[in-house]
Amino acid sequence: MDHWGAPAPIPLGDPGSWWLAPRRMFDGAAFHDDVALQIEDGHVATVGPAALAGSDGAPVWRSEHLLVPGYVDLQINGGGGTLFNTDPTPEGLAIIARAHRQSGTTALLPTLITDAPEVLDRAVESMLAAIGQNGIVGIHIEGPHINLERKGAHKPAFIRPFDKRTLDAVAKLRQAGIPVLLTLAPECAPAGTITALVRMGAVVSLGHTESDAAAVRRAIAEGARSVTHLFNAMTPMTSREPGVVGAAIDSAVYCGIIADGHHVDDAMFRLACRARPMAGRMVLVSDAMPTWAGPDSFDLYGETIRLKDGRLVNTIGSLAGVHIDMAKSVARIVRDIGLPLDQALRMATSTPAELMGLDGIGVLRPGVALNAVLLDQALGPAVVLAQG
Repeated sequence: MDHWGAPAPIPLGDPGSWWLAPRRMFDGAAFHDDVALQIEDGHVATVGPAALAGSDGAPVWRSEHLLVPGYVDLQINGGGGTLFNTDPTPEGLAIIARAHRQSGTTALLPTLITDAPEVLDRAVESMLAAIGQNGIVGIHIEGPHINLERKGAHKPAFIRPFDKRTLDAVAKLRQAGIPVLLTLAPECAPAGTITALVRMGAVVSLGHTESDAAAVRRAIAEGARSVTHLFNAMTPMTSREPGVVGAAIDSAVYCGIIADGHHVDDAMFRLACRARPMAGRMVLVSDAMPTWAGPDSFDLYGETIRLKDGRLVNTIGSLAGVHIDMAKSVARIVRDIGLPLDQALRMATSTPAELMGLDGIGVLRPGVALNAVLLDQALGPAVVLAQG
């Protein structure tokens, strides 16, 4: 029994076997034409040639769309009208995750930006309750241990030097097996802090920092593995001082980058991708705010942030967040920036999963849960296939 179109009538978590036969598939590393995936109990059991589809008598769903792994976003502040900082609850996390899942993000790290210590405490408790649901696979704590001079939209009153309270929060999350991405400014943390965090199993990312290149190299030697939203809230690259930007690009660390066209110029995006000494170290992030799949304004630290001409701005018109998701980001960097499609897809799937050590996420291979997206010719999400 063959069907053309979307396999939506078959709930992915239900028992039973069926086949998905897209005309083309990207598995997280490379493209494959005319393949068939046998799905059993919501997991990929077999990947083989299209001729295998239905060979066991199970139903077959065929599609002309491109099948790709579900997107993996390591930096989502909000969505669906909800901001993690203002609603650090399991219910708030569910709203955010579902808002992004509808466009293909099937794994995410909700991001808590600089806030009061008690907000971090509530976020930790909510994460303990929400992990594994709605595609939530970890947490990104961005601040509050950042440089005031590079605060961006973070509230100055909550910025503080690294303290035991944050260390205890990370330890609690890691003891529960929850992946943690922590953004800090290395100059705002005592020597040995990065090493201690890495020993816990946290991934340390450098961001919102006034560091020079030498300090960045020291932090990398301590164990920092990532840079948060490259080019933004960090020292720029100049002819005599590479700054954070130059040191990061000229290293093997992973670099998160925003593709909305407002935070990073398209030419700088292309240059950064071309200049990396090691392939597969660029990570696409949305850094999305509550306006995505939500109303056109939200409250941040008591100030109204509004969507205007595709940009999120505060009351004086300064850039104050990102209004984009991963699906739009992938389409932009292929259409407008000119990156090859396979590179763009890796940046949105397998590479972020690799950074966070998320085995079986961001890939399509036997043994993994089927979390995937069928993309139309414009690279828009035609169908999202996600557990739960």
